[in-house]
Amino acid sequence: MTMPTRPRNAAGMLSAAALLAAAAVAVPSAAAAAPSPLAPSALAAPTGTAGTDLPVVSPAPQQMWRAGRDVPLTGNVGVVVDEHTDPAARDALVRTLRAHGVDRVRVTGPAEAGAHGRAPLQILLGDAGRADVRSALGDVSVPDHAEAYALRVDRGAGGRVGTVTLAGADAAGQFYAVKSLEQLLVTRGHDTTIAGAAVQDFPSMPLRGTIEGFYGEPWTSAERLDQMAFYGDLKANTYVYAPKDDPYHREQWRDPYPADELAGLAELVDAATANHVRFTFALSPGNSICYTSDADMAALEAKFQALYDVGVRAFNVPLDDIDYSRWACDSDRAAYGDPSPGAAGQAQADFLTRVQQGWIETHDGARPLQMVPTEYYNTTESPYKAALRTMDDDVVVMWTGNDVVPQSISVAQAVEADTVFGGPTFLWDNYPVNDYGQTSGRLLLAPYDKREPGLSDHLAGLVSNPMNQAAASKVAVFGMLDFAWHDRGYDRDRGWDEAMRYLAHDDERAVDALLAFGDLNHLAPSFGDPWQPQAPALAADVDRFWDRWEAGDRQAAVDGLRRRAELVAAIPETLRSADVDPGFLSDAKPWLDADDLWGDAFVATLDAAQADLDGDTAARDALLARAKASAASAAKVLVDPPDNRWGVAPVKLGDGVLDTFLRDLGADLAS
Repeated sequence: MTMPTRPRNAAGMLSAAALLAAAAVAVPSAAAAAPSPLAPSALAAPTGTAGTDLPVVSPAPQQMWRAGRDVPLTGNVGVVVDEHTDPAARDALVRTLRAHGVDRVRVTGPAEAGAHGRAPLQILLGDAGRADVRSALGDVSVPDHAEAYALRVDRGAGGRVGTVTLAGADAAGQFYAVKSLEQLLVTRGHDTTIAGAAVQDFPSMPLRGTIEGFYGEPWTSAERLDQMAFYGDLKANTYVYAPKDDPYHREQWRDPYPADELAGLAELVDAATANHVRFTFALSPGNSICYTSDADMAALEAKFQALYDVGVRAFNVPLDDIDYSRWACDSDRAAYGDPSPGAAGQAQADFLTRVQQGWIETHDGARPLQMVPTEYYNTTESPYKAALRTMDDDVVVMWTGNDVVPQSISVAQAVEADTVFGGPTFLWDNYPVNDYGQTSGRLLLAPYDKREPGLSDHLAGLVSNPMNQAAASKVAVFGMLDFAWHDRGYDRDRGWDEAMRYLAHDDERAVDALLAFGDLNHLAPSFGDPWQPQAPALAADVDRFWDRWEAGDRQAAVDGLRRRAELVAAIPETLRSADVDPGFLSDAKPWLDADDLWGDAFVATLDAAQADLDGDTAARDALLARAKASAASAAKVLVDPPDNRWGVAPVKLGDGVLDTFLRDLGADLAS
């Protein structure tokens, strides 16, 4: 049974209408997010961006330059808005000003802005076409692009402090302008200034965010709500709800959500919308669906309708991780013949075309349907993919790269995906997900890497599949969102450092400790070789140690490694005593507990080396015994209770580097 379709373009382009619709984001409610951790409370000095002395803005803007002198943030600020100003942007701006000590924030319309005496500092917020906004921007312009914005900080004259102009191409652009302004506020002591910047910016990829698509314990409601605020801070616009272990998402997909669970999802939809994040509901029926069944179509539509009624406007049908060598009903066999990849592809194409044309296109505001193919992990032409290309060309196809967990993703691979899937794919990147056996006992904290600049030319969007540990996932997701916004300007090391700053609220000691902790959790597994190495900074320090040690300069070897050892040992106390994201500390607890012991073993082993150099063999032997006992205890620390499907497992931390070094140096000293 072949449904009439608007076939996908085998040359590899989605319809312009589909991409434009995918780029648009729903206007949020007036709910305001909490002040962003990206807004620094104190900086020793502004960090340069693009060769300037301006603060770093994340994600990295397309264009940012110094426009003039910094502007003092006064205690009296006028905010000028109109009926087209985005309520979420306005509320976020007012909250940010108050958080930075502004006691009087007067919100007025353009006509009333100077009626009762102009505030020393005025902030204009609104649509790019508003007359006062357009005039104040001067030679700074809002790019002609969905979600684009422009920002200008202008120092005043004649007793006026200045004007800050925030303009958006749409509501999301206004919100993003505020999020960038938050990062231009620099506080030293009791004084806050606004860096004299100009920004012209837009996202390189239409869809940017995460897919909660892992196996194992789903995130809690509190974790998801925290994630929505994080996505707002990083200008993400997509969250796909697809936890494999939510029974109503997969195994019991036909059953309606109980009232309390639906209410929880509705709360999450509201929080997402308030942060300009599109909540995308995914329903995964592939294990039991009868593609030709009107009853199953009705069950899917009823489930979608329940979510539509609480505000969802984006929907996804994942057909991944299913057996397409069998049918779930006799009517599918009658319609498509014996089970085969090609027959499965045709059945899926027909079914999803019916969903797109019969349900999505009849519901006001609904975005183009998304789907995950059964062959989601390669670009090899096949009967399945050929059949899938007969699907309605507005349906957006997801792809994970050329492996389930790819070691890299290239532009050439994305071009191949364009061809075999019939249009720009929506990249589901399986990093930093840790729900498979090779990740047992691991927290994946390496930076986002090995994705080629230029992918934005060939992708409909990019989402990360995070870890079961929601807050700890922010490290990798931060970098991914930086890449998705401006892939050609992405800097891996900068993104990693800024991610740690976000978690540490700019506490320099905590940032250093987080970077060292991230180094100990740097290994990124795959189903083949790891695609990022374990503890590269520590490994480099250890290599320098052995070069000096073996050259006979043993005192220099010990002295040179001392700082790293003390840094590692201090990580747990440094992080737990600082203003670090509490969710991260909770997620990382087993690894921090193990670090406490490994750090003690590290320092004790170096102390043993020093004692040996000093000729104190008794102290050396005692310290080696202490180090051995601490290392043995560290190796027994478990992730328990586990959030992951791999269950209770020993913590892996710096493995293959730190443990090997301690063993080898201990053996050398004992010989």
